[in-house]
Amino acid sequence: CTIISQIISTIIFAICAFATCGGYYGQLQVKVDCADRRQSNHSINIKFGYPFRLQEVHFKAPLCEAKRDEVLFLDGDFSSASHFFLTVGVFSFLYSLLATIVYVFYQNKYLKNNRGPLQDFFITVIFSFMWLVSSSCWAKTLSEVKMATNPTQVLLLISACRAPENKCTATQQPLWSRLNTSVVFGFVNAVLWAGNIWFVFKETGWYKRGQRFPTSSVSRKRTSEMRQRLYSESSFDLPEESFRPQLSRQDGFNQSRGGFGQQVQRQGSFHYSNQTKLT
Repeated sequence: CTIISQIISTIIFAICAFATCGGYYGQLQVKVDCADRRQSNHSINIKFGYPFRLQEVHFKAPLCEAKRDEVLFLDGDFSSASHFFLTVGVFSFLYSLLATIVYVFYQNKYLKNNRGPLQDFFITVIFSFMWLVSSSCWAKTLSEVKMATNPTQVLLLISACRAPENKCTATQQPLWSRLNTSVVFGFVNAVLWAGNIWFVFKETGWYKRGQRFPTSSVSRKRTSEMRQRLYSESSFDLPEESFRPQLSRQDGFNQSRGGFGQQVQRQGSFHYSNQTKLT
């Protein structure tokens, strides 16, 4: 029951991890005020999301002097780390779901020949390591995504904002709470899978083979029990030895009774001989 509850918790946290990362959608907004009043109050909305290929995200910004727009792109491609994190989450979810079905319906086949527990042990170690690596990479990549989508950094890409007579401001910043939560869920999954290593190890033959050998406390307990048993057996033999003198006393008593009988017979024969002489 314990290991099944652990697997169910890994399923839930895996879903939370890849759902918060894969379904992210962010938006930032900047405002450009040109010196020419006719070109003022230009609001620029920039949208981005998973898989964070920011070099493909483009937007239009006004050129105040030429009275036309320019097409600009964000910097950076962060898809590899996000894909890695999401892939680990999806595969861990599928494996946890499969392990739950095996534990519930095919436990006898799972424990047969110790092959199932050993495979489960190695896969659990791999997933715990992969969760740790992917969460660390994703946490570092997220900080780079925040820096690349910082409105102050985006304003440096706009040509009109480099001119001192124009005024550029950031009116809306992206919300990062969802992606921050995904990083937390990633490290929680790493801890859960690392904890599952012990529960899966208890199902392997390595742990059961180690349980065959008694510990020092058990051996001491058995030694004390054997000593107590030997002492009780030796004390049980003592009454037999103490019973032997009683037997010797009874033998002496019987011998004394026999001697007394012989004396009575002698006295009887002596009286009988005296009577015959008198007659």
